[in-house]
Amino acid sequence: MVRGFAHFSAPTSPLRGFTLDKGMDFNQLGEHFSPILALLAPLYWIHDGPETLIVAQAALFALAVPPLWVFARRALGTTAGAYFVVVAYAVSWPVARAMNFDFHEVAFVPLITAVMIERFSAGRHGHVLTAAAALLLVKEDMGLMVAGFGAFALVRGRRFDGIAYILGGLGYTLYARSLMIPGVGGDPEMYWAYGQFGPDIPHAAVKAVSDPLTVIGTLFSPQVKIDTWGFLLWPSLMLCLFSPLFLMALPQLLERMLSDRLHWWITDFHHSAFTVVILLCAGTDGAVRLGRRLRRHHDGLEERHTALVWAAGVCVVALTLVPRFPFDQLIRPEFYDRHPDVVAADEAVKAVPSGVVVEAVNHVGPHLSARTTVLLWEDKPPVAPWIVADTARVSHPWGSPDRQRQRVDELKLLGYQVVFDREGYVVLHRPGAAPPS
Repeated sequence: MVRGFAHFSAPTSPLRGFTLDKGMDFNQLGEHFSPILALLAPLYWIHDGPETLIVAQAALFALAVPPLWVFARRALGTTAGAYFVVVAYAVSWPVARAMNFDFHEVAFVPLITAVMIERFSAGRHGHVLTAAAALLLVKEDMGLMVAGFGAFALVRGRRFDGIAYILGGLGYTLYARSLMIPGVGGDPEMYWAYGQFGPDIPHAAVKAVSDPLTVIGTLFSPQVKIDTWGFLLWPSLMLCLFSPLFLMALPQLLERMLSDRLHWWITDFHHSAFTVVILLCAGTDGAVRLGRRLRRHHDGLEERHTALVWAAGVCVVALTLVPRFPFDQLIRPEFYDRHPDVVAADEAVKAVPSGVVVEAVNHVGPHLSARTTVLLWEDKPPVAPWIVADTARVSHPWGSPDRQRQRVDELKLLGYQVVFDREGYVVLHRPGAAPPS
């Protein structure tokens, strides 16, 4: 998608188009409406490859630190507390999970939400509006987060602004889903994950009104949802619940927990990075509110001391969670070794000539995308003359390496010849095979 923007052409994805049976020229905006990714196009003029996205993602996550620090410093009244908060963010498990997963447009969200919250606290509401507009361009459902911010603004006394954000956010999400996504060939119902409540939004709304207890129960069942709630709220020592700023995060949390998709509920992947800054800022505000309440009952208690204790606490919590999540790899020497399987993967990529159509396993495909047309290797009849398989590791969407090895044997019977085989990576080619159109 970013490569398409960089070449001043449509952000097409042959891989997703072929997987979704929508053709090789499928416009990726028809899956998720994320035009903000065009901002990364100039980086592809410097280096056209997946490494660019990894570096950009790291930089975007890091850029959330300055506005978060300014907000925390202003709210807590202590510089040390602000540093504790930004360290808690930088090593937080949602950021670790997102960095350990594929690049995702979520990389823009911590920065934008941090700017929105900091500028609102500074009274610079024109800047807030600009940041909110940028947030809408990240993904079609970010309108719900803008609406949540509107609810926060409403509670804080900015009635006109609050109503405008609520109506604008909800309106944008409906507009993007109903007009923009189908307008470029997408299916607006592709990510409807609430079949237990009905086939569409009106039926789900009726279900919520007629049977609210069932809907509420869905938020906490099965058990994995309770675990995720705990991991989301505990890093702020639960004080995010004391702040109306929590309303900004609530729509995205409900979107996840009310769905019928397991991978949206769990702490894996990138989903929690959408709300990590909001929850920390809400925790900061909650700590300030708690400090004021405690001071009313204890005259000698300084608000700054309470805030500093809280900030130190969230920093300690974040650090103690590091070993449970992917940043733990960074302190392991073997993480920096170039293992034989990585060398073999590099050589497998080099064995595929440029300009061809190739089906590749998910973690190899990006390295071929600059010079070939890449499709996802699945357990289906082959369509490409070149195939890159991985028979030693669990690969999406395969699962079992045994089935992958069996599939390679089947491909040999179909006339595919092995041109590379090392450390589980197998490159196959069928001479004379016509590529898909």
